[in-house]
Amino acid sequence: MARAIAQEMTVAMGRPVLVENRPGAGGNLAADAVAKAPPDGYTLLVSFTSHTINATLYPKLPFDPITDFTPISMIATVPSLLVGNQKIAAPDLPSLIALAKAKPESLTIAIGGIGSSLHLAGDQFKMMAGVKILNVPYKGTSPALTDVLGGQVDLMFISLVTGTTQVRAGKLRAYGVTTAQRQPSFPDLPAIGEVVAGFESTAWFGVFGPAGLPAAVADKLNATIAEALHGAKLRERLQSEGASPVGNSAAEFAAFVRADVDRWAPVVRHSGATPD
Repeated sequence: MARAIAQEMTVAMGRPVLVENRPGAGGNLAADAVAKAPPDGYTLLVSFTSHTINATLYPKLPFDPITDFTPISMIATVPSLLVGNQKIAAPDLPSLIALAKAKPESLTIAIGGIGSSLHLAGDQFKMMAGVKILNVPYKGTSPALTDVLGGQVDLMFISLVTGTTQVRAGKLRAYGVTTAQRQPSFPDLPAIGEVVAGFESTAWFGVFGPAGLPAAVADKLNATIAEALHGAKLRERLQSEGASPVGNSAAEFAAFVRADVDRWAPVVRHSGATPD
């Protein structure tokens, strides 16, 4: 996401926009660096759903996820799929929920990263569906997916980008998509919310600056990003990878971030997840 938007910003602004990877602590190392950077528009953060999850997941952060940043624009949202291996004796979502209720903790669900949006999508699903399914944590999505494909673990939530190939190849069974509506790429696959009323869980990616970013600078950056996201080239690139381009206003993104912190808080607490 960062590289895709950086390429378009470089062209539009006539100056290089460089991407510097700062992995670690679920995005917190990168966020902390930007929170402490001068508010001049030259140091920005591309973050994702963990930005609002971490507000509750981490007991102490070296920054405030809301007040220490200037939200500029959301880049895109990426839905996920609830998938399972072909050995499960449940052909669809209602029968899967019935099986989980009839045999509590007999089913297992792989977690590619503790505290990730995919982990919490699973705990949100269990909480809202009223089922008990055992979490099996992994250090990354790849080993988690390998064990689901091999039948060692029953289920997992996986991004639409990664899961589509496996489902269409018949290696995984898809039970539902996490968006509020069905996805065009899977028109016959129900949204989980059709069966579990109110369920929705979609990852998002957005651009932030440090707190105190001048309005004129934030407005210019927002306009540049929005224009790029409304262009056919970038939209087609993102959509080909299962993402839905957004490009909303700074005010809309700021309101979303505040609401998303509140939305994830009860799910994080219910999950019992810790950053350790």
